[in-house]
Amino acid sequence: MALTRTASRAGGLPGLAPRGLPRLLGPRDRGAAPAITGRELIDEVERSGLRGRGGGGFPTSLKLTAVADRRGRAVVVANGTEGEPASAKDATLLAHDPDLVIDGALAAAGAVGAREVIIAISRASTTAMARTTDAVRRRAPGALPVRLTVAGTPERFIVGEESALVHWLNGGPAKPTLTPPRPSERGVGGRPTLLQNVETLAHIGLIARHGADWFCRLGTDAEPGSMLVTVGGAVRDPGVHEIEIGTRIGDVLALSGGPVDGVAGVLVGGYFGTWLRTDDPLGVPFSAAGLRPVGGSVGAGTIVVLPRGTCGLKETARIARYLSGESAGQCGPCVFGLRALADAALALAGGRHAIEALREMRDLPREIEGRGACAHPDGAARLARSAVEAFPHEVQLHLQGRCSAPHGAPVVRVPASTGEWR
Repeated sequence: MALTRTASRAGGLPGLAPRGLPRLLGPRDRGAAPAITGRELIDEVERSGLRGRGGGGFPTSLKLTAVADRRGRAVVVANGTEGEPASAKDATLLAHDPDLVIDGALAAAGAVGAREVIIAISRASTTAMARTTDAVRRRAPGALPVRLTVAGTPERFIVGEESALVHWLNGGPAKPTLTPPRPSERGVGGRPTLLQNVETLAHIGLIARHGADWFCRLGTDAEPGSMLVTVGGAVRDPGVHEIEIGTRIGDVLALSGGPVDGVAGVLVGGYFGTWLRTDDPLGVPFSAAGLRPVGGSVGAGTIVVLPRGTCGLKETARIARYLSGESAGQCGPCVFGLRALADAALALAGGRHAIEALREMRDLPREIEGRGACAHPDGAARLARSAVEAFPHEVQLHLQGRCSAPHGAPVVRVPASTGEWR
């Protein structure tokens, strides 16, 4: 996906860098190194209101404080694994300006007392891996206060979940868990570990340079700052864009040339996200507060557009089958529940035993959610439930043995699942 333009919720023509954008995707030379360090940086990040950009949206200052307050020498892990197939923002950022991510990681390391920084990148992101490795090598040997390394991770959907990544960095399988301790308590090598998405660390690098007040010039009062968004599906020029939080979805899509042929549905937040329940998705602000009333969340910062004449149930079935194949095999809700959910989605999409399949699409999520060994089954259940709610007309057609797109080509990018954990 191409590095592209920027948008502000205040309007204006794409490409004119409204209200100070771009920040993350702007010129690589940003002047002097970060000036705010140590505990002062944690205070400044708290004032900025920065939240994690990896999908969870957790307040960044709380993570920093949790690690800084622990005994023992901490570790910082920059998470650029990006297992979400709908997202390309982290790979784009690392390919464009790995030094900004490194600056943020080093600033965070100083704040939490870490002597080691690990940048984890999917092996499939070859350009991001190469440019980040080069950036690390350019740092003067012996001049850094920390040990800085790059780790190539397996290409799996859940590898980027923080507990899975810690397990893998510790030499085990990349499988996530919900059980304590959390990485902030005992993570890599048994040490307190700050695990942050690479975009979050890049923002920390900018806050360390310019301060919280500068950061808050963009966004909303509740959700300040800019963010990277990956736009895909039926748009003219899919790509990664930097936007002001709160920008209308229609304005974000305009950065990608707009929809190719109308809009039949919009998936936000990635494969663990939801189909929006609204007749006017283009008018929805892309923010947590803006998406919540229509059943959406920012998640990994992705927007996927379905064109007119596309069946949302078929697209959901393809994703559900993939997510079932990405099970870590640790519990019944994931192994059997997601398989049953994928079967039901495929049956409804194919018009086979549609009434029974629809009943299972509605009932299985309630039986799956909150019962797994990790959050993977919850995300898949959320997506399936949203499809039934967002495409009621399509559901009725399939109950009658019909489909709005019986011969339509797939739109959503769904990779093949390896079905093997390593």
